[in-house]
Amino acid sequence: MNDEQLKDLAMAVGERLQHEGAQLALAESCTGGWIAKACTDVAGSAAWFAGGWVSYSNDAKQAMLGVDPLTLRENGAVSEPVVREMARGAQRLAGVAYACAVSGIAGPTGGTDDKPVGLVWVAWAHGDVLVAERFQFGGAREQVRRRTVAAALEGLARV
Repeated sequence: MNDEQLKDLAMAVGERLQHEGAQLALAESCTGGWIAKACTDVAGSAAWFAGGWVSYSNDAKQAMLGVDPLTLRENGAVSEPVVREMARGAQRLAGVAYACAVSGIAGPTGGTDDKPVGLVWVAWAHGDVLVAERFQFGGAREQVRRRTVAAALEGLARV
């Protein structure tokens, strides 16, 4: 998926949020702010995009988003429980209806047998609803990150 297609996805998300009068916050790890970039590539996105956090380290996840250190210790940063806490933290801190969080192993290093390169968890929060999904993307680092951005935006369009 190219940058223009990502922008189109973000535009569709924005149109839906504007129609609802809702805003979005993001908590990004492996994408390093790329989802926020796609959102802010859309002119007028300030009407529906509140902001976000790039919490790359475990310390940042704890300090910025309130992720429980025990959750990180027991599950690791790339896990369903952590992205769920990241999404809820972003939603709560920004005071918004919608939030999305991502954490993954983009590579080329850092993978293990249990958590290989390309493993990504994404969580979407809307009101009291919170869903998470596991993805296993192939390809090089940029491809994993780009696919994560697309998956996050596509999920927001569905939530």
